[in-house]
Amino acid sequence: MRPQNRSAVRTIRSDVAAAVTAATLRPLTAVIPLNRAGIRLSRWVVASALATFGPPLTGSRIGPAGSGPRGEWVRGPGVVRNDVAVFYVHGSGYVLCSARTHRGLTSRVSAGTGVPVFACDYRLAPRHRFPSAADDVRAAYDWLVAEVGDPGRIVLAGDSAGGHLAVDLTLQLLREGRPPPAALALFSPLFDPTFALAAERDRLRRDPMISAARAARLIRLYARDADPRSPRLRLSGDDVTGFPPTLIQAGGREMLAADAEALARVLRRAGSDCELEIVPGQMHVFQALPRLIPEGRAALERACEFLAARLPPVAPGPLREAS
Repeated sequence: MRPQNRSAVRTIRSDVAAAVTAATLRPLTAVIPLNRAGIRLSRWVVASALATFGPPLTGSRIGPAGSGPRGEWVRGPGVVRNDVAVFYVHGSGYVLCSARTHRGLTSRVSAGTGVPVFACDYRLAPRHRFPSAADDVRAAYDWLVAEVGDPGRIVLAGDSAGGHLAVDLTLQLLREGRPPPAALALFSPLFDPTFALAAERDRLRRDPMISAARAARLIRLYARDADPRSPRLRLSGDDVTGFPPTLIQAGGREMLAADAEALARVLRRAGSDCELEIVPGQMHVFQALPRLIPEGRAALERACEFLAARLPPVAPGPLREAS
């Protein structure tokens, strides 16, 4: 199946945003050192951009997991269901972001699906290396299943490296013979941590945000001590069937569009009814920047509809409300 290119008219604002990003952010990422001070600066830059161009929805409720894993409950305005959940895994190279930086995106996912979101906060590199993030995601998911009572009442979403972690989690469950979540929605997912696919795409069309070489160095802060052939890094669904329905969205301007296409092929071989959208003219995880990129709102609406349609109707359940 060929990727579906959304043909909605690309806005001038989207083109300007890409041009400004290419002239400012990409050169900046090339010179910030990947030492302690440089990583702190990079985290501030990313957090500031997300807070400015994709802040949490007004009226959202955010609360801790209590005695559970690191992470937070996010309920968009008016969300009252307590029997189902979205499990959200944030991205940004295993190094830069957190549940807090992604509140704009998770509050919109909650509002769009009408479902509470549990945003996992996994340990970050370089202090914590592979497989710490993947292990934290698995532990948080197992806790959430116990809270909800049924994996069929959970849908999974993630962006960038969080997409890689979400697929790894689902493949783990299938290999163990355990039921997977009901569906996945992945935004600009990382598939190949070596960035070989991305580098080839970046040579053909420069990614506005960061070079493939620089992004690969960031990932190595997490995975450099690991065997790149590890099945939890080099994702393959050849040994499983029954991968849940999945929606993958990526931007036509980003190098990880190549990863999105490769991942879609892998998931289809694993039995997924996988939809792939490569949205023309868009950058990496453009859904997180609705104030800057209008196309992000429409794409996120489609993703929320996809997830909500695969959850069961309202029923009483044990899931606690966020405080």
